[in-house]
Amino acid sequence: MAGSSGASSGGKKKARIEIIPLIDVIFFLLATFVLFTLSLNTPQGVPVILPQSETGVPRDVAGTHTVSVTEQGTLAWDKEFVALDEFLKRLQAFYASDPDGRVLINGDENAPFNQAIYVFDQARIVGFKKIFIETQVKPAGK
Repeated sequence: MAGSSGASSGGKKKARIEIIPLIDVIFFLLATFVLFTLSLNTPQGVPVILPQSETGVPRDVAGTHTVSVTEQGTLAWDKEFVALDEFLKRLQAFYASDPDGRVLINGDENAPFNQAIYVFDQARIVGFKKIFIETQVKPAGK
């Protein structure tokens, strides 16, 4: 048996599960799910300092477009700054595509109040019934 291969000389090999690659895959999946979950709650509008309220509730962004009102009074549709006429076009197009959609007003705490009311009024004029104002929850004891 000098010319035989080494595979048959050792008898049957037992199959075994390698644990190190399995742990690597589990950590990869865990990291993926954590990052995905964090991305679910990211703001859809431009960065603004939200006003505080005691009755704020977590938002659901599904079927929602965010209209941001900045401190300077400019408007942004989701994360893109738009002029007033473009805002109205997008609002009407959104209503035409999804009459049950929701509009989320994401206004800076120092934004002109009349600009936020303008956005609210225009959304109601177009026909939206679900219009929300995003706030941050006020810390307890303040």
